[in-house]
Amino acid sequence: MEIFIKIVQLLLSLSILVIFHEFGHFIAAKLFKTRVEKFYLFFNPWFSLFKFKKGETEYGVGWIPLGGYVKISGMIDESMDREQMKQPPQSWEFRSKPAWQRLIIMLGGVTVNILLAMAIYIVMLAAWGEQYLPTSEVKYGITVDSLGYQIGLRNGDHILSVDHKPVIDFAAIPKTIILEEAKTIEISRDGQQIDIQIPHGFIGKLIKHKSPDFISVRFPFEAGKFTSGSPAEAAGMKINDRIIGLNDSLMIYFDQFRSSIQQYKNKTVKVIVLRGKDTITLPVQVPSVGLIGVYPKGPANYFTFKDKEYNIVTAIPAGIVKAFDGAGNYLKSMKLLFSQEKAYESVGGFITIGSIFPSTWDWQAFWSLTAFLSIMLAILNVLPIPALDGGHVMFLFYEIIFRRKPSDKFMENAQIVGMVILFGLLIFANGQDILRLFKH
Repeated sequence: MEIFIKIVQLLLSLSILVIFHEFGHFIAAKLFKTRVEKFYLFFNPWFSLFKFKKGETEYGVGWIPLGGYVKISGMIDESMDREQMKQPPQSWEFRSKPAWQRLIIMLGGVTVNILLAMAIYIVMLAAWGEQYLPTSEVKYGITVDSLGYQIGLRNGDHILSVDHKPVIDFAAIPKTIILEEAKTIEISRDGQQIDIQIPHGFIGKLIKHKSPDFISVRFPFEAGKFTSGSPAEAAGMKINDRIIGLNDSLMIYFDQFRSSIQQYKNKTVKVIVLRGKDTITLPVQVPSVGLIGVYPKGPANYFTFKDKEYNIVTAIPAGIVKAFDGAGNYLKSMKLLFSQEKAYESVGGFITIGSIFPSTWDWQAFWSLTAFLSIMLAILNVLPIPALDGGHVMFLFYEIIFRRKPSDKFMENAQIVGMVILFGLLIFANGQDILRLFKH
């Protein structure tokens, strides 16, 4: 069921993005009285799932959910309609319009994608505001995984800054380290301030392993929920019990308990809990999986999160800034693919994109991810690859600068090369997803 919910969210999000992207081309073409023959969500080789014609345009839904398209008369595109291009140019065709009009038509899709992201962020901020955990509020310190341990970070450290610049939002620290290719992390440990040097190549490791727990918040272990047949519950543990020890060891944090309990598989251990003012020892039989069937209460129970509220007026500039920040961060992440060793191995296809959606339906998460994907779609579409909008824009700039068009034959060949490149990238990205599935 969780996979189904992720798939539905992915398809709905991509459908919204494709419709708006193609509408950008459509409305720009109509503005300059250019005929649009087809407007399709998804691709429709051989047949369509649904179609109707209104005016001069056929609207429909294809059966291959890899995008969509508008077919603009007199334009060399993925339809490769050579017969039309052999006919004398007509006034309502794309090829008959001035270069500046054709440029606006080609940029219509990415423009609408950016505007859509802005609109989503504006509405989200007005409706839900923003909530974040200030770094200064992380009073118990951090926990780190094996990658964090490699560079010298330790559980319980307090992060002060990254490259000597404070990071206000704790959740933004890993992203800041990666996207800014940080050199140092400044921490406080046992009252001493220490500069942790990030070694060469470490950013590439972070990208490749996609480690969400590289740096996490540390918090006490208070029973929040039991699993079915929980050994802890069977031993007498109750909701709100705070675990403070294991056998004779003091253990007040969740990360301490989680790593230590693995040593006692198939053994009985003494779990010491604080219940109100009483200290209680519970004998718990640890099964072979090394888990005692209790979920901790989340960080929200221990920290004060900061809320930022907006009305529709104040949400407008904040939403625009958020969209541009998102575009900047995505461009930085693309740069890392080329600057970090083997960072390309982190590239993924539809499985990777689908996996970022939550396993339960959450409209706030859905719209946030849709806004991000809209920015991503806009940036990818302006790459100077023939068959993408950016490829057409590149040739239009050539025409504007040198005052002559590339030949139709050249444009046809460029379109074929571009489609081969795109299919190759599509196969590579989704192949990476499949390989990761086998590795796991």
